[in-house]
Amino acid sequence: MTDVMGTGQVTSDLASAYDAERAYELDRAHVFHSWSAQAEISPMVITRGRGSHVWDGAGRQYLDFSSQLVFTNLGHQHPRIVAAIQEQAGHLATVAPAFANGTRSEAARLIASHTPGDLDHVFFTNGGADANEHAVRMARLHTGRHKVLTTYRSYHGGTELAVNMTGDPRRWASDHGSTGTVHFFGPFLYRSSFHATTEAEECQRALAHLEQVVALEGPSTIAAIVLEAIPGTAGIMVPPPGYLAGVREICDRHGILLVADEVMSGFGRSGRWFAVEHAGVTPDLLTFAKGVNSGYVPLGGVAISDAVHATFAHRSYPGGLTYSGHPLACAAAVATIRTMEDEDVVGRAERLGAEVIGPGLRALADKHERIGEVRGTGAFWALELVSDRATREPLAPYGGSSPEMAAIVKGCQERGMLPFVNFNRIHVVPPLTTTDEEAREGLAVLDEALSATA
Repeated sequence: MTDVMGTGQVTSDLASAYDAERAYELDRAHVFHSWSAQAEISPMVITRGRGSHVWDGAGRQYLDFSSQLVFTNLGHQHPRIVAAIQEQAGHLATVAPAFANGTRSEAARLIASHTPGDLDHVFFTNGGADANEHAVRMARLHTGRHKVLTTYRSYHGGTELAVNMTGDPRRWASDHGSTGTVHFFGPFLYRSSFHATTEAEECQRALAHLEQVVALEGPSTIAAIVLEAIPGTAGIMVPPPGYLAGVREICDRHGILLVADEVMSGFGRSGRWFAVEHAGVTPDLLTFAKGVNSGYVPLGGVAISDAVHATFAHRSYPGGLTYSGHPLACAAAVATIRTMEDEDVVGRAERLGAEVIGPGLRALADKHERIGEVRGTGAFWALELVSDRATREPLAPYGGSSPEMAAIVKGCQERGMLPFVNFNRIHVVPPLTTTDEEAREGLAVLDEALSATA
């Protein structure tokens, strides 16, 4: 506790918040949790974090192999980020977005220095969902068109338009078919919708399918195609070579904007600053959040091309947020990006995937029949778990779970590791600063959990 009032009296408004038992009781009494049936959950109390680890209310340590929701790219309590937030809070804790502010300006400059092509203008939001909402609004105003195409097996956020763009079951409860969104099949060779047998076939047939959807929907009605550069929550399905370039060509031919959703895949997660770099493609708009400041203070945004920016040079953009470019969030972004530059965190993530995580997961696949496929890059990997390798029957149904998956998750937690799980997949997405030893420790836990539940 600290002398927050400068009176010599040691006080803290948060002292009681460190009581784990009280935290749980108040949570169950007052907190409404997302994506949950409220009476059926018993959330773990997390009291502190450091590096790649967190501690629960009983003081037990866990290796965080989930980066929470894939956002603590520099781990927990990174000293440079914490110090930057503290310094900014002491200097200027908040300011309205209409005013220029040095911290916000520097964050925008640093982001623009790493985005591809001419994506040099940044509109700040509070997170990834509203970044995608605003990117689509910009695309619609720029093109004068309304429809937006997105893939099945995608996630773009929980707000009204973003969840309708989403291509997984979380959309269903909110989808009234009135948001102008149209879904198509993206490439996914392991569960190909196109009866493909090779990556080249999957790429060619997926592009032909998209071309047909565009033709049948009417090119002149489509404002944007929105794609996760590498679909994240939906399964970390790295696009086959040539696919994103093919989508770019379709967009250019029909005057459609390409929006790259880099909310999860951006800021080093895939072993590049942005995952579109793997394909050598520059989108018209690029959305980001999560890793931009390791999630320490909510922040997202849209990186905007010169052409789209020019649309609003003498025409007011009809959108904004009270906390757009909040100084504390931007201070965290400045510290995060400078740390990534100084310590070559992107290169570190690439090497971690190529030398430790990738080979380790493939070794697990050789050992465990339940692993149907290993896929990923950088610190961004997924295990596709199946009940039968020959039939590729998922170990949990699409949109659901199963006792087998629950047992694997429990096994990981009992051994001191927090996994990221979705349907029949385990995603291996640790902080980019995870050491080789920590990564191998997490893979060993996963190995033990799979063996114990075989």
